[in-house]
Amino acid sequence: MTLFGLRAGKRRSALPLIPAALLACILATSGMLAVAAQDATPSPMAGGVTVEPFGTTADGQAVDLYTLTNANGMVVSVMTYGGIVQKVLVPDRDGNLTNVTLGFDSLDKYIAGSPYFGSITGRYANRIARGTFVLDGVIYRLALNNGENTLHGGVVGFDKVVWDAKDTSGPDGPAITLSRTSPDGEEGYPGNLTVEVTYTLTENNELRFDYHATTDAPTIVNLTNHSYWNLAGEGTGAINDHQLQLNAANYTPIDATLIPTGEIAPVANTPFDFTTPHAIGERIRDDNEQLKFGRGYDHNFVLDRPSADDESMMVAAILSDPSSGRVLTISTTEPGIQFYSGNFLDGTLYGTSGHAYRQGDGLALETQHFPDSPNHSNFPSTELRPGEDYATTTVYAFSTQ
Repeated sequence: MTLFGLRAGKRRSALPLIPAALLACILATSGMLAVAAQDATPSPMAGGVTVEPFGTTADGQAVDLYTLTNANGMVVSVMTYGGIVQKVLVPDRDGNLTNVTLGFDSLDKYIAGSPYFGSITGRYANRIARGTFVLDGVIYRLALNNGENTLHGGVVGFDKVVWDAKDTSGPDGPAITLSRTSPDGEEGYPGNLTVEVTYTLTENNELRFDYHATTDAPTIVNLTNHSYWNLAGEGTGAINDHQLQLNAANYTPIDATLIPTGEIAPVANTPFDFTTPHAIGERIRDDNEQLKFGRGYDHNFVLDRPSADDESMMVAAILSDPSSGRVLTISTTEPGIQFYSGNFLDGTLYGTSGHAYRQGDGLALETQHFPDSPNHSNFPSTELRPGEDYATTTVYAFSTQ
């Protein structure tokens, strides 16, 4: 199944347009009629939003778990701690519902140590070299939490704070909006940054993320969701047989500390060529320096846009699992997507199913601006200034084949 090349107009929150013939094919094979859930997660039969307590942080902040359910029976659970997507139940080709995202069954486990399972990552997703950047001639030094570099916002990033939440359901489906203001100087970043992230579950089995941010001083911003996916089902083992296609003829090579070198290199004739579908495990152990640096795939792919300033919605990735028939199609307004093959999962974490997560038991596909962009003038800018609106949209669409 190939959806590459389909783009909507310039409206950033629009969904990609799908030709009628292709839409008919998807509907015919989706198998997404209402089914009996094989998970104990409570959900209203007609769809909607429910909320329940999910624990308390060490400093006494209450954390809630919001559950969004659509009329097809698809379920998405989102925590106010870190904006974490804790559970996503979608049907396989036979209509059986299974949780397809990695995570924990309690707040305490997330607080004790999570590799960003399902979270909002920010103020700057991905890495910044040596935790340093220059903006308007001023040197800013960030908290270091990844060796000599800053990763996903620092020691206490957006993934480790409690967000305000409200039900914002509407014609598009059940939805919640999480919001907070990151104060000037938090983790070293300048400016008071006001952020909203809206999660919408549509009747087409799409999970849509709409990100908005404004600032009162020049700053840098790069927001994404860090869900790990296993379309066979969370806790079922490695994702080596999953097929991945990326709409990216180029990627950004990294150094030994996983920081981009600044080069934009072609994927042709390398293990990074996913312009046609490939099994994830097919070339992951090839004798390739880039794969050795990341212990697998941990690289930013440059999406094939017609121009550097194009921000229309486009299909970035298609992930499929032959065993279950589940397909995940990711569309975004962002210029890049980070493919991380779960290289640092080491068997010490036990997920919602009670199974250990080992290397390669899940993968992340994070839509984003490029890592370390503030230190590479040839990368798309991540600067945000007063009076500007940071606005991006990413859609995770689930179907079957």
